[in-house]
Amino acid sequence: MSRRSRSSATLAAVLMLATARADAAADVAHIFWKDLRPATQAVAEDANLPMIAAKLPDHGETLSLNLQDKTVQLAGYALPVDREGDLVYQFLLVPWTGACSHMPTPPPNQIVLVTPAHPYRMAEAYQPVSVTGVLKPGMETSQLFILDGVLIVQSGYTVRKAEVTEVDSVPDAVTLPVNSPWNFLNKKKN
Repeated sequence: MSRRSRSSATLAAVLMLATARADAAADVAHIFWKDLRPATQAVAEDANLPMIAAKLPDHGETLSLNLQDKTVQLAGYALPVDREGDLVYQFLLVPWTGACSHMPTPPPNQIVLVTPAHPYRMAEAYQPVSVTGVLKPGMETSQLFILDGVLIVQSGYTVRKAEVTEVDSVPDAVTLPVNSPWNFLNKKKN
């Protein structure tokens, strides 16, 4: 094979790979937390969502099935479930800092159990991340070890073999009430 033929073959392979990656990226649905709730469920603009969900007949357990088995990208805050040092093997993705450990637990349809494709290096809990992977609705139970004991958390969705990347902010993060003692958790990056 001549040098020109090898160069052409290499260029063709690179173009095919780039096209495949672009097609895969085009198939990713960028979603927000509201997309995980049924359209009929009330919207909460702040962290009072658990109290709102508690008053619903289903307690926030109704899941949105229109995203089932679709590749999605969702930003939120990572709360480690299974970790060793700074390597995290599984975490809960939640819509606000402090959820589950410092504040009330969000309803199940606002929690995603994430298993990264590769252990994710995380310096601290509630690190803002973006998760990309196939969304599977279905109730899962996780056990969190927090300062004052063990907490059982029910999540409504899972993403396995997820690609996880750190982000600067979560575009649709639920805000903590102004008078919340947990406002220190809202970290601002300069």
